Amino acid sequence: MRAANVETGNDALSFFHASSFHDGGNWSVRKALRIIPVLDLKDGVVVRAQQGKRDRYRPIVTPLSRSPDVVAVAEGLRGLYPFSTFYIADLDAIEGGAPNSDALARLRTMAEPPELWVDAGVADEKTLLAALAERSLSPVLGSESQRDDMLLRRFRDHPDLILSLDFIGDSFCGPRSLLEEPELWPQKVIVMTLAKVGAAAGPDFGRLQEVKAKAGNRTVIAAGGVRDETDIGALSAMGVAAALVATSLHNATLTPGRLASLGA
Repeated sequence: MRAANVETGNDALSFFHASSFHDGGNWSVRKALRIIPVLDLKDGVVVRAQQGKRDRYRPIVTPLSRSPDVVAVAEGLRGLYPFSTFYIADLDAIEGGAPNSDALARLRTMAEPPELWVDAGVADEKTLLAALAERSLSPVLGSESQRDDMLLRRFRDHPDLILSLDFIGDSFCGPRSLLEEPELWPQKVIVMTLAKVGAAAGPDFGRLQEVKAKAGNRTVIAAGGVRDETDIGALSAMGVAAALVATSLHNATLTPGRLASLGA
């Protein structure tokens, strides 16, 4: 299996790793929660997301990098912590334009090339098969890009496929069966609340809990709103396995020291 294991690896920031907590008279072990940095790509560079309002996205300005160049930003993020996986939102491809293939190729030339989880608006079998054949790449099927559930029905058992359940406000983006029929879900499921992205408003705990209740033993990944260690602890306590994070890494909330302590 090429896809990284969400429970292990350098990205496992174990704030509660190997520790226990008391809950209603019972002792339980909290699992590590993995932090996966986000790179939003538009016109070949990294942009800063703003609550899913893509017309407002501009090249990122961050203390981690002198430019919005994708490799420079990725290296800056690795200066905080040795992340082995990055989540890529290829906004041009999602909106029907040309994919940022050169940027992805350059990420693969980095020292210790990262695993890439890529949402590029895949909506047809040919494109999905090509993505699944790529080394160290796990394609993300965004629900907002799907016309029906046929791709998911055919490829749900592929170990490298990731499903993103996309929400804007209270509305689900995509065919209702993708949300209402958890038997269609692959092993990894992202809960993407676009209004939370870049808003520093906290994760969408209620929606995450709803998905967790239906997900069985699947890996649930939070996207949007993670602010600090408190949010990370709360997500870990509810059994979320990983979180896609950008803002709190760039604004120095999650500093190298804090990330090191989370991973201790």
